[in-house]
Amino acid sequence: MFGIGMQELIVILVIVLIIFGAGKLPEIGSGLGKAIKNFRGAATEPEKKEPEKIDDIKKS
Repeated sequence: MFGIGMQELIVILVIVLIIFGAGKLPEIGSGLGKAIKNFRGAATEPEKKEPEKIDDIKKS
């Protein structure tokens, strides 16, 4: 997983606990999960772009 071993993950988790505290971890995890879900949805969603009109091209 991204070249990160178990020891590195534990160190990162401890640093996050020190910075944010145990009370904020559920909020951070929830926000991170929503962000990943939105990113995946945007990446897999086909582009819904309307074709440009000739008038719009002439104005540019």
